[in-house]
Amino acid sequence: MVQVNSDYLKLKAGYLFPEISRRIKEFNAKNPDADLIRLGIGDVTEPLPLACREAMKYAIEEMGTQQGFRGYGPEQGYQWLRESIVENDYLTRGCEIKAEEIFVSDGSKCDSSNILDILGKANKIAVTDPVYPVYVDTNVMTGRTGEVNSSGEYDGLSYIPINSDNGFEAAIPKEKFDVIYLCFPNNPTGAVATREQLFSWVKYAKENNSLILFDAAYEAFITDESIPHSIYEIEGSKDCAIEFRSFSKNAGFTGTRCAFTVIPKSLKGKAGAEEVDLWSLWNRRQSTKFNGVSYIVQRGAEAVYSIEGKKQIKKLVSFYMNNAQIIKENLTAAGYEVFGAINAPYAWIKTPKNMSSWDFFDFLLAKANVVGTPGSGFGAAGEGYFRLSAFNSRENVEKAMQRIVKL
Repeated sequence: MVQVNSDYLKLKAGYLFPEISRRIKEFNAKNPDADLIRLGIGDVTEPLPLACREAMKYAIEEMGTQQGFRGYGPEQGYQWLRESIVENDYLTRGCEIKAEEIFVSDGSKCDSSNILDILGKANKIAVTDPVYPVYVDTNVMTGRTGEVNSSGEYDGLSYIPINSDNGFEAAIPKEKFDVIYLCFPNNPTGAVATREQLFSWVKYAKENNSLILFDAAYEAFITDESIPHSIYEIEGSKDCAIEFRSFSKNAGFTGTRCAFTVIPKSLKGKAGAEEVDLWSLWNRRQSTKFNGVSYIVQRGAEAVYSIEGKKQIKKLVSFYMNNAQIIKENLTAAGYEVFGAINAPYAWIKTPKNMSSWDFFDFLLAKANVVGTPGSGFGAAGEGYFRLSAFNSRENVEKAMQRIVKL
């Protein structure tokens, strides 16, 4: 009989969102007429921007001609998209990133998982808590952890709490870690990192020869001009950080799939006593395991940076942030303690009356027919909190708030 990867057996009962789906399915079976409003998973709801749609349509027409047809594209992404990314996302912010350091992919979720392919298993790893579950689960799947304890923490991983007690600021560790996952604006808490905080993290990483895996998937939602959008705005970060970006949330590409990862050529790692550059390893990995994002989708992503595309993206982001404001204002007025929802599309809510995260999930589902995300699903420090997403229609957000406030 074939042997399986037994590391998968270490995973907790189920990935957070499949467990939510299971409970919703069970509820629907008993309440088939219930009008559910889903503010749980961070999937967008508004249509793709017109500029992106038109670019994709034109690309489809190109693909129908002998001269315009394209087969396999470069695994790293088309040069014209990589150059647009550099010009608009980095050079305008004073970040000296080159097009060759951009790797276009089908999602930052995938890249933040696949990056482990080029990192050794002996690295000492730290994650913030609460944390995007993918960071933890993929380390479990690849054999980098021990078993899970009663608090839901895995041996072999270190957890840095971020909560209301410390102002949702991840404290700089006193011990040395080889790899640190940071996500700002933070999923799920909505917290952001100031320039000073990121400077401290870069300083720590350089002093300890550490690698920061920086997830900036929600950078487009930053409204405070003093908050950095990229870790590369911090001097020295090109020597210690990899950044993940996505078109999913700002441009609605959750269904079309396009993102990118930045790996500076100055990043180094060790193979025994030998120094190795990470760019070459990732380039080799992508060339072997990835066939690239489709030409049609990349043309759509390129349109994000057009004059009309920028206007439409700004309007789309503003729409979701207005939803976040509605959630924050209504729940705060109703007596809930609400964090986030200012520079991020997530509201992080303290559960009332010391209810557990999952009890509050079931309570809202049954009493208000509203779906959110239990904080404990993001880690032990998320217990007692609850995440609501601003990704939905204005009508649904307002209706959901009316239902919850009545409770």
